[in-house]
Amino acid sequence: MKDKFAETFGAAGLGGDETAVIYEASMDTGFGQSCRGWTLLTYLGYPKVKILHGGFSAWTAEGKPVTDEVTAPSPKTFPVDPAAASLFVDLEDMKMAVADPAVVKLDTRDVDEWVGTSSSPYGKDFCPRKGRIPGARWIEWYRMMKPTPAGKMLKAKRKSLPNAPRSASMRTRPWCSDCFKGARASNTLVALKEAGIKDVKLYFGSWNEWSRDPGLPIEEGFPGTKALPLPMAAE
Repeated sequence: MKDKFAETFGAAGLGGDETAVIYEASMDTGFGQSCRGWTLLTYLGYPKVKILHGGFSAWTAEGKPVTDEVTAPSPKTFPVDPAAASLFVDLEDMKMAVADPAVVKLDTRDVDEWVGTSSSPYGKDFCPRKGRIPGARWIEWYRMMKPTPAGKMLKAKRKSLPNAPRSASMRTRPWCSDCFKGARASNTLVALKEAGIKDVKLYFGSWNEWSRDPGLPIEEGFPGTKALPLPMAAE
C-alpha cells in the first residue's frame, strides 16, 4: 500500500519540500475524504500536510479566487518515511484491541449501521453481516462538526470535547476509531487530535474487513446501556 500511494502522491508533485493542502467540497462530503487524505499522508510520513478547514465551500464563501484551468504537476519522488509512527491498526491489532478493555473502541458510522439495520453506506446488504465490533462505543462522525454559512466545519476544541470524554483518564487512554472503510473515522480522528486526545489510531479495514470474516465476533441488535454514546460529562 505504501508503494502504491507513494507513486500516486509523487505523480501529483509531492517530493517532500511542498506543503500538501487537502480539500474537498465540504467537510461532510465524500464521508470525510480530506481527513482520510491527511491520515494517508501522515501514515506515509509526509512532513508537510494540512487540511483546508471547511473545504472548497469555505474557500468560495470568503470570496477567494478560483480557476477552471487544469494544473499539470511535475512528478516527484515521494519520500516514504519508514520510521513514521503509524496511525493505522490492522486486523490482528484490532483483535487485540477488542480483547483489551483499556483501548477505547470508537465506532463512527451512521446510526443505521451502528444499530445493525444496514451493513454499509453503499446499501444495507452490501456486507454479509450487520452489527458492530464488540465493546465499541459510538459517536456518529457528524457530531464532531458544526453547521456554518460556509458548510460543515470541525468544532473548536472547547466545543468538540463534550462529544469526547472530559476525564483525564479517558483522554490519555489509547483510542482506535473505525467506520466502514476508514474515511468517516479519519474525520473523527482528526477532530479528536485537534481536541487534544493524543493516542488515536484508525482501524483502516474497519467494518468492511471485520464483517466479512464469519469467525470474528460481532454485536447485533439495538445496543444496551454499556454500548451507548460516550458520556457527555466527566466520569
